[in-house]
Amino acid sequence: MNKKVLLSAIAAGALVLGLSACAPESVTSGDGADKGLIGVAMPTQESERWIKDGDAVKEGLEAEGYTVDLQYAQDDIPKQIEQIDAMITKGAKVLIIAAKDGTALTDQLQQAADAGIKVIAYDRLINESPNVDYYATFDNYGVGVLQANSLLAGLGVTDIDGKAVDGVTGPFNIELFAGSPDDNNTHFFFNGAMDTLQPFIDSGVLVVKSGQVTQDVVATQDWKLENAQKRMEDLLTTFYSGGDKVDGVLSPYDGLSRGIISALTDVGYAVGPDFPIITGQDAELDSVKAIVAGEQYATIFKDTRELAAATVQMTLAILAGDTPETNDSETYDNGVKVVPTNQLTPYIVRKDDIDKLLVQSGYYTADQVAG
Repeated sequence: MNKKVLLSAIAAGALVLGLSACAPESVTSGDGADKGLIGVAMPTQESERWIKDGDAVKEGLEAEGYTVDLQYAQDDIPKQIEQIDAMITKGAKVLIIAAKDGTALTDQLQQAADAGIKVIAYDRLINESPNVDYYATFDNYGVGVLQANSLLAGLGVTDIDGKAVDGVTGPFNIELFAGSPDDNNTHFFFNGAMDTLQPFIDSGVLVVKSGQVTQDVVATQDWKLENAQKRMEDLLTTFYSGGDKVDGVLSPYDGLSRGIISALTDVGYAVGPDFPIITGQDAELDSVKAIVAGEQYATIFKDTRELAAATVQMTLAILAGDTPETNDSETYDNGVKVVPTNQLTPYIVRKDDIDKLLVQSGYYTADQVAG
């Protein structure tokens, strides 16, 4: 019996026994005993990566015999609060939360602590609460460094490892984008990128023609493609209508990159050797195809399969009464405590890296990338 058929049969059996149709799908362990409920709260289904994350965590926990209540907040803070409240009421043993707003869940986390429920922050740190027990993520400052390195390498200023290339003086016109201000990772991404780019801005090799260089000004609410496209259109109209060209754009996420690319092509930028260098993150399939097409220079690959697997192992350790594996006890201060963290490694993906990092690893098939 394949997995889909098995899950359907289990769900049907639950209904026959009179369980509520709105209850999460039940999965049993090998001895037939349901091990209990785990709540998984994800921020949105508008981003391909969060769907992959949610599915991978759910499948991993179900394989261990747990019932998983997976919910998506659709970038709505009250909705995520309501979803987490319901998970606590249902008796979740552990909460795994990728927060829409890292400062909005203090009351829910206190309720969880009062009920003896442990909390793992998933890829987005939850701030201003002592009740965040663990954090599973990638090296987020390092993501920003890699984005800056890919921008510099694309412009020919450095190699891909950030070593300066002799004799390249520019100036190159660049513009900067940051992520959503309510996402704690935005600060790490932007700080990592700016710490890397700032020496080249100070020396005049890079020029931010708009003068917009602070995170509060360049942030993109909700990580939305249309918000990035509109801002890029405004930048082009205001600062580049006199004939100056954009040479590169620091984009922190593939969805924003696609909006930026649309704004550029709409005003006549043509894909080719002189097309601006555009960075990204998350290795979304549409952006991988854009890299193949020469529209986007690079993305940052964060293997969500690895993050999900690490989170499942952390959850199992908690449920067994053990201390989960972590490798960082210094970086992630949420304003109340330093949260013990399991931090994974991100990678730059350019056109020549796609086969090795994405196809050979099984993240995508060759047909998906080519399709």
